[in-house]
Amino acid sequence: MRIVRFKAAGTTRYGVLDGTHIIEYSGTPYGTFKKARKRYSIKQAVFLAPVVPSKVVAVGLNYRDHAEEMRLALPEEPRIFLKPLSALCGPDDPIIYPSQSRQVDYEGELAIVIRKRCRHVPAERAREYVLGYTCINDVTARDLQRRDGQPTRAKAFDSFCPVGPCIATDIEPNAVEIETWVNGERRQAGSTKAFIFPVEDLIARISAVMTLLPGDVIATGTPAGVGPLEPGDRVEVRIEGIGSLKNPVIKL
Repeated sequence: MRIVRFKAAGTTRYGVLDGTHIIEYSGTPYGTFKKARKRYSIKQAVFLAPVVPSKVVAVGLNYRDHAEEMRLALPEEPRIFLKPLSALCGPDDPIIYPSQSRQVDYEGELAIVIRKRCRHVPAERAREYVLGYTCINDVTARDLQRRDGQPTRAKAFDSFCPVGPCIATDIEPNAVEIETWVNGERRQAGSTKAFIFPVEDLIARISAVMTLLPGDVIATGTPAGVGPLEPGDRVEVRIEGIGSLKNPVIKL
């Protein structure tokens, strides 16, 4: 099942992708979720971020090759930080290049979407708390991250958290290919097989720190190949079994 959140006829709805159409569902994917009668052509719909989380928890340095390219030691435990909800945006929404930065980087990542309240969950039960997985771009003002010595400001600008296009419920998250393309050129290519901390471990460790709520998102880290974006670029995160998250880059 590939769950989407979309707007059609002026109303925000949930649905499930079915080829070139969306089947509308009533309720939410975190509770009662029932198939309705209406179907919409994809051309009739505006795709929104498929999640409305209480928080986005991001993980740094979860691929060995990315740690190497950043010249950093492998972490002994996940390095976590939060992205604000004001950074969230959806498919085709613009990433706004801030005037404070001179280097804005893409970071294509797999994201976990939590299905139900999750606290002190052991790794062997972690999958029970997952609704599915989606694409995320952990956009980062790299120069500000270096200047500040920590990631909060660099990763918090409005539009710096594109998510979508759907939540895929039936992929194997620890064994999918992930790519990032800029203007039709592939810039990142990796596999979640190279995770330092697999999905189950991340959920266990993060839920030992904070309660995860339905719809919350965990961004699982980015593979090697991060690099800069420029106004006018079009960036795309592709993950097998999920689809493609595309966003233009603009400067106001």
